[in-house]
Amino acid sequence: MNIPALNKKKILPEGLTQITMLEIRQSIRSIWFWAYSLLFGGFVALMFIMGITESQIIGFVGLSRLMVTFMQICMVILPIYVLITTVRSVVGDRETNVMEYMLSLPISLSGYFWGKLASKFFTIYIPVFIAFLGAAIWGTISDIDVSWNLFALYSGLLAVMVFCFLGLGMLISVLASSQNQATSVAFISWLFLVAFLDLILMGFMLKMRMNADMVIGLGMLNPLQVFRTAVLVLFDPQLTVMGPASYYILDTVSRGVFIAFAVVYPLFLGFLFAIIGNRRFNRKDIL
Repeated sequence: MNIPALNKKKILPEGLTQITMLEIRQSIRSIWFWAYSLLFGGFVALMFIMGITESQIIGFVGLSRLMVTFMQICMVILPIYVLITTVRSVVGDRETNVMEYMLSLPISLSGYFWGKLASKFFTIYIPVFIAFLGAAIWGTISDIDVSWNLFALYSGLLAVMVFCFLGLGMLISVLASSQNQATSVAFISWLFLVAFLDLILMGFMLKMRMNADMVIGLGMLNPLQVFRTAVLVLFDPQLTVMGPASYYILDTVSRGVFIAFAVVYPLFLGFLFAIIGNRRFNRKDIL
């Protein structure tokens, strides 16, 4: 008796793997990828040379001090770098007619979109992670106390922050009509998020006589603010460096809950932006 073969529904969009590998190979051949990788490796080496692991702040010394400094640098550099490099992905291919050729191959629109996003995540996050891991390994070799739990949490925070801005960048790239427009929107978005960090946000809203709880609550909608606060929570459990704002945060939620929120919230935003971008990409006139 012959049993008809079951039709297997593909889990991954058609062409996703091919697009991802193609984009990764192209990025690795680019001089900008190696310049970006050497930039973060150079930062770590410079911090070791300057003896930052020997300094002490709030009782923290060694690699923990280097980790928090590295994370602060990443908070400044990574978001704008992710946005500027990502927003050109879709609109750039459309303007140069590369998309017309790519979509003539047996790939789906979703495969193209998610393949672009996956390749960008790999080429942006992996060099940062390797630099971070290299610092931890060198610290172990140099007999510096290494907190691997802290290393894992910081690595996770970096990953979700990169993914959050990748999702936003891909959404902008789909909606933009030109590369110049996409770059301008990305830069303005980054400036807006930076402007509403800590003091500027609080000064503006308190001047408008808004409730302090509402001010801090709105501040936590900013993924950059969430990332920065989570880094400080892991480094300084009492958040003494944040002043009065720390009392509201720590009285409202526990340290563990806030760290979980700092991982889940940017990840949720990244997926939300990416899903909206993918749906829009599948429905609009892409050529």
